[in-house]
Amino acid sequence: MAYRTTEARAERDRALREHILDCGMLQVAEGGFASLNMSGLASAAGVATGSLYRYFPGKGALAAEIFTRATRIEFEALRQQFARPGAAADRLAAGIGQFAARAWHSRQLAYALIAEPVEPEVDEQRLRFREAYAELYCSLIREGNHDGSFQVDAAPLVAACLVGAVAEALVGPLSPQARAARASGLPSESLESVTRAIVRFSLRALGAKEHIQ
Repeated sequence: MAYRTTEARAERDRALREHILDCGMLQVAEGGFASLNMSGLASAAGVATGSLYRYFPGKGALAAEIFTRATRIEFEALRQQFARPGAAADRLAAGIGQFAARAWHSRQLAYALIAEPVEPEVDEQRLRFREAYAELYCSLIREGNHDGSFQVDAAPLVAACLVGAVAEALVGPLSPQARAARASGLPSESLESVTRAIVRFSLRALGAKEHIQ
């Protein structure tokens, strides 16, 4: 009986922890990591502020876990796109297009994940995921070298450059200033034009032919 009670309590703890993270992700998606605070999150989650510290030692650890959860979703979506059948160049173009579209759909969250100033714990996770993204790109580049899509000598280095280039190219359009300009009706770049430019740059960097007009 004691064992079952312990298991039931552990399950409740896991469920509450996930609920807290869900609420935290909503806060970040709406206002970035700057909007995330322990008291506000406790209120949104319906728990006492002190209860948060049972699961997270501080805001930095909480923010890092939210970052990891959100970034893992984006990483997995890109991994699945890159793993589809077809020429590597086509998969690269489709993957970048999907990545940009998802970022455009959740601009505040995407900007927070890519460029918002954050706690050191989050920066550590950013570096870890950049390395994971680079490995993902590197695998596709090597496949492209094999199927004739690309002509790349230093695949790991070029992959790391592409990860940085794609992220940096999206920072401006996703920034709070750009969002405010669009909201006020000022001229701004469209998702299509930004994505087209990023894909063209990436394909040219890999020695591939153009795949979009």
